[in-house]
Amino acid sequence: MTATSELAALCATTGARLTEPSLADRVRAVARQLDAPLEIAVAGVVSSGKSTMVNALLGIRIAAVDAGECTRIVTRYGYSADHGSVEVQPRRGRVRALRLDDDGRLPRELGLPAEEIRAVRVGLDLPLLRNLTIVDTPGIDTVAVDNEAAARRMVFGTDGAGRAQALVYVLRQLRRFDSDTLAEFRALSATCGLSGANTLVVLSQIDRRGDAGDPWPVARRLAANAQDRIRLSAYDVVPVVGLLAETALTRALSGGDLAALGELARLDPLDLDDALLDLTTFRDTADLPVTVEARHRLVDRLHRYGLLVAVRLLRARPTAGLDDLYRELLAHSGFGAMTGDAGIGHFLHHAEHLKCFAALADLRRISRLPCTAADRPALDTLATAVDTHHPGSPLHQLRIFAAVDAAARGSLPLDDDLTTALLRLARHDDPARRLGLDPGTAPAGIAAAARAAAACWRTRMSLAGPVGGTAHRAVQDVLALLEELAREAPSPVAVDPATVEPVLDSPALPAEHRKALADLLAGATAAAQVGAAANAPAAEVTRRAGALAARFRALLHGRPLPTAERRAVTVARDAYETIGTAP
Repeated sequence: MTATSELAALCATTGARLTEPSLADRVRAVARQLDAPLEIAVAGVVSSGKSTMVNALLGIRIAAVDAGECTRIVTRYGYSADHGSVEVQPRRGRVRALRLDDDGRLPRELGLPAEEIRAVRVGLDLPLLRNLTIVDTPGIDTVAVDNEAAARRMVFGTDGAGRAQALVYVLRQLRRFDSDTLAEFRALSATCGLSGANTLVVLSQIDRRGDAGDPWPVARRLAANAQDRIRLSAYDVVPVVGLLAETALTRALSGGDLAALGELARLDPLDLDDALLDLTTFRDTADLPVTVEARHRLVDRLHRYGLLVAVRLLRARPTAGLDDLYRELLAHSGFGAMTGDAGIGHFLHHAEHLKCFAALADLRRISRLPCTAADRPALDTLATAVDTHHPGSPLHQLRIFAAVDAAARGSLPLDDDLTTALLRLARHDDPARRLGLDPGTAPAGIAAAARAAAACWRTRMSLAGPVGGTAHRAVQDVLALLEELAREAPSPVAVDPATVEPVLDSPALPAEHRKALADLLAGATAAAQVGAAANAPAAEVTRRAGALAARFRALLHGRPLPTAERRAVTVARDAYETIGTAP
């Protein structure tokens, strides 16, 4: 059973027991979200560049980047075969169906005042959106809010069950990551239930800081400093020139723009540098061999740094085309770090865990709602279920996210070493990397490192405050995970080849069972015998073995099997049960 299926079953059981329709609907909504694409909200202060980031992610210049009605409304971009469909969802009344404008942009007029619109949903036929929904949020004038409902409305468009399971928070033009910015960001994270497990911070417009010729040294230092200060509240801090990414990925330049850039590249470099010192002068002066209109377009799409990048390319390669220019702009935008394994790629890789973690938070919130006496037992049972996970349960793995959340909120004070150790446990799947070891470390080395780490956390347990308190529970959750990693891997089980080999190609057995039999026969370790990674923790091996034992047991109790096949299935069932019950 996966974490998703375990939570779906909990939702189904709870929903069936509730008598109040609104409560049952909220529980069913959580279950539906488990099957939906991962939702990532893009948030930031007004004019931070968040809508530019959304356009770059989508590869379409669709989100409004100037002040207007659409920038004050939560807008969800999701997959639809009906490309360009727009649904305006009012706070009261019926949904209104619109279309994107002829230029592919959101309509500037939505037919209702912004305050009467709950959200707008845009359907786009884009491969990315099959696995991901992008939520463009209104600009936040301040994030220093102490009201959870208000914060959730700002970021997610609701004060009920949250929709987004991860956040990209865009900060602009910081000269330094000061105390006020730090406090405001932490306030937003805490009130919205976000942490280092599901938040990415993007420093936008980094080309407008420091040396415009090469803003990256300053940007990287600023990002590193910011990450050091908010590492419990954000998975990573990445600097990005959002405008260059948007221009490159939406292919926003024309042949005329390329020709104008070529003219600028032929100017004396010192003369062009002088002209670019003041962009207002650059746009409007009559002393350049490019029209004023063309210069306005170039500044809008590239700004100063982008102009320099483009001109350098064309000086070095005068025959470069638009495709060459787009590649160069994208390479200098830093956008790959935002979408790669340290950014949104990390969220997609951990989509199931993030959705389940958000679902647990929603269910916990539902369990605390006022209700009738008839529904109180069901909600009390729900509250117990979401806060109690037995070791070995897929949901138990999510408890490490709760520990990160407790540390981020200050409920679990940790020194630097334990903070680093906690974040490794939360951010990685590979058991070796979770413990700071080289990938491929043997199971015995992983178990030894986990035992050493557990000893440190047991010392922390003695300082964790009252039993049952937040800090005490968080340390218990960390220890439970480390104890799973510390378990020695089960020994492989000997299987008689003469019993298994004759049926490996038998049409009487389903293909997945034949594959499992082949793994069981060929595996040199118990992990290999159950189809797990070579350094999979013992708990994962025994979980897989238990599931395989159940599958082969069901096969024995199904339709009659030929004698040879039945003998092989029985041997497999017994072998998996032996591995699955190893101490």
